Amino acid sequence: MENKEKVRYFYEQITSNHCISEVCDYVSNACTIRLGEKSIPVGVDGMKQHMMEVRKTYPDLKMIIINQYCDGDYVISEFIMEGTHKGEWLGMKPSGKLIKISGVNIDKMADGKIIEHGGAANTFDALFEAGIIQPTP
Repeated sequence: MENKEKVRYFYEQITSNHCISEVCDYVSNACTIRLGEKSIPVGVDGMKQHMMEVRKTYPDLKMIIINQYCDGDYVISEFIMEGTHKGEWLGMKPSGKLIKISGVNIDKMADGKIIEHGGAANTFDALFEAGIIQPTP
């Protein structure tokens, strides 16, 4: 598989089907998370932990890649993540509502694996639209 196909498969199949045991086939032990200009080492174990924590909030999470672009070793994926809000998150009690969050992931590939991950998700917009958070009068 080419980098673009690997990234798509990782999100749509491995992440969506919660195949934790296969994360090491797609994520490098040297993987870092990019937060602006900061780079935080997480490796395979950190990525697995992230996936498990997200599952606590959205146990039926599915991801769909709607657009992808490649530039050298970078794969940029526009996605829609969908899941039922069944777990507490950031102090918000479970709503039982289906949430659709759009966003963009930016993954750098090396030796066929994700070595750097970053991006942004429109979480606030999705929670506002679902009525989970509301404007104050």
